[in-house]
Amino acid sequence: MKNRIKEFRIKQKMSQNDLAIKAGLTRPYISKLENNEVDVIKSNTMLAISNALKKPINSIFFNDE
Repeated sequence: MKNRIKEFRIKQKMSQNDLAIKAGLTRPYISKLENNEVDVIKSNTMLAISNALKKPINSIFFNDE
């Protein structure tokens, strides 16, 4: 699933590890998400990333830009 996690993370000067800690996920999983290596992302994972990045879920995961 294509997303904008890396874009928003970098804009906030956050490392993958920082995001992983804030979202309650692992750094390798954040890397897989950023590299579109995960086909299905659970809604609670999307919410955790959205909260950690302080961005709406739609702008991270469902934006066609």
